[in-house]
Amino acid sequence: MGLKSYTTVRPGGSQRFTCPAGIIGPMVNLRWIPAATLLLLQAGHADVRNCVCDFDRPETLSARECSLCKAAEAQPATPEFFALKDANPNKPHRLLALPRSHGRNPQDLASFTPEKRAAYWSFAIDKARELWGDSWGLALNSLERRTQCHAHIHIGKLHEDYENDRFIVVGGPASIPLPKDSDGLLIHPIPGGKFHAHHGDDSPELSLDK
Repeated sequence: MGLKSYTTVRPGGSQRFTCPAGIIGPMVNLRWIPAATLLLLQAGHADVRNCVCDFDRPETLSARECSLCKAAEAQPATPEFFALKDANPNKPHRLLALPRSHGRNPQDLASFTPEKRAAYWSFAIDKARELWGDSWGLALNSLERRTQCHAHIHIGKLHEDYENDRFIVVGGPASIPLPKDSDGLLIHPIPGGKFHAHHGDDSPELSLDK
C-alpha cells in the first residue's frame, strides 16, 4: 500500500501529514453515517399534519400513516368505536381505541361534537378498566408525534411512578379537555371516581407500560 500526503488547516497554521493511501477515504465517509442515519429516520417518520389518506383515491392508502384508516374501514358500520391491538411488536400489551368513522385529515378530537368526544373517552375508559383495573392510563399524542392519520387513543397500564404537577382534575369523560396545539393528553384515575388530565407532553404514550 502506497503513502499519500494530506494537508489539514488548524488555527495555528496548516500541517501536512502522510498515511497509507485508501484509508482516509473510508474514514472520511464514516463521518457521514450519523447524518445519513438521521435523514433515514426522518424519512421514515409519517407527518400526519400533511396526511393524504383518501378512500376515493386508493393509491393514497398505501402510505404508512393510512394503516388505521384502512383498519377502521374494515370494521362493521356499528358500533361507533372499537379497540385494536397495537401492531407495534415493541408494545405487546397495548391497545388502541378508535372511532369507526373517518374525518378530516388528520382526524383529531376537535372535529368531534362534545357528545361524540365524551362517548369516545367513555369507551376507552371502560376498555382500560376492563384490562387494568385502577392502574390504567389513556394517552393521546400530539399531531406532530402521531404516525397515523386516523384518531386513536393508546390504552395501557400507567407507569407505577408516574405523576407530575401538570394536570387538571376532571369529574368525568365529558369534562376531559381538548389538548392544546402541539400538546398531548394523558388521562388516569384518581380516588373519588375522578381523573387527572395531564398536559405538557407531546408523546404521553411513553408514560404507559409496553
